[in-house]
Amino acid sequence: MTEQSHKTKKDPILLPLFDDLRGERVIVRPYREEDAQALQEGVAESREHIRPWLPFSYQHQNVEESLIWIREQRAQWITRKNMNCGIFEAETGRFLGGVGLMVRNWDIPYLEIGYWLRTSAEGKGYMSEAVRLMTNYALEELGAKRVEIRCDDRNTRSANVARKLGYVQEALLHNNTLAPDGSVRNTLIFAVVAHATLEN
Repeated sequence: MTEQSHKTKKDPILLPLFDDLRGERVIVRPYREEDAQALQEGVAESREHIRPWLPFSYQHQNVEESLIWIREQRAQWITRKNMNCGIFEAETGRFLGGVGLMVRNWDIPYLEIGYWLRTSAEGKGYMSEAVRLMTNYALEELGAKRVEIRCDDRNTRSANVARKLGYVQEALLHNNTLAPDGSVRNTLIFAVVAHATLEN
């Protein structure tokens, strides 16, 4: 980056972020402290189901742990380092899972989306709607040039969300990561790039 472009580049911490993103059936919003119990219960319900894919399956053993995690996420939200949100059912307010934007490079901008859904909410299309909302926000409001989804190649549900929304599979990386159980795993990489908008 040249000195001139560095001077004119807006600091990401000044970027306005959303209060919530509303779809037909889900609301995506930053976690609040009062979500701690619902988050802990959602992870507890789904612990065995998400254990192969997500290291945090070992966390959130009690409400206090979830509250600490939420406060940490709120700090990262303020500094625009990571933007983790809860997914809530629009009609009832029930906590369904999480979706987040992870910053890979603000200078591009290049972001990655991660997500998980509680076991009892699977198979209803909630995650596709939430990821579409986050993807379009990243592209249209944050000016992302690239939005990426990475997942274990065994995680067919996660990969199917990316494919359903029109993400393009760019790579299959062999033996590049450790799963939570310590086994060496392969990673699928999906992406959408600037000027794309995901439809329903």
